[in-house]
Amino acid sequence: MADTSGNVAPKTDSLKTSDVYKTLTNLPERFNDPSVQKGYEKKPLHPVYQTSSSTYGGTAPSVHTMPNQFHGRGNKFTANLAAAGNYEYHGLNTALDKSPV
Repeated sequence: MADTSGNVAPKTDSLKTSDVYKTLTNLPERFNDPSVQKGYEKKPLHPVYQTSSSTYGGTAPSVHTMPNQFHGRGNKFTANLAAAGNYEYHGLNTALDKSPV
């Protein structure tokens, strides 16, 4: 599609966030390419149960709504928790056992 100056506008479905905005070099592909996001098909909603959040959440992301930065967290806490194991109670159980019958 060309405008009056003769410039051709790029197709929006193949645009990446890095094509439009300055992004970090380690931006994951799921943030750089909005076409990878799935699950935005339009489903018919009953008018009684339709909310404004379902209207907003049903809109597929574009390069303008995708984040242009990503600062991931390490797994230090989870690794420590996995090494230590789950909490186990070693106190005295005073509850009555239920009969399986």
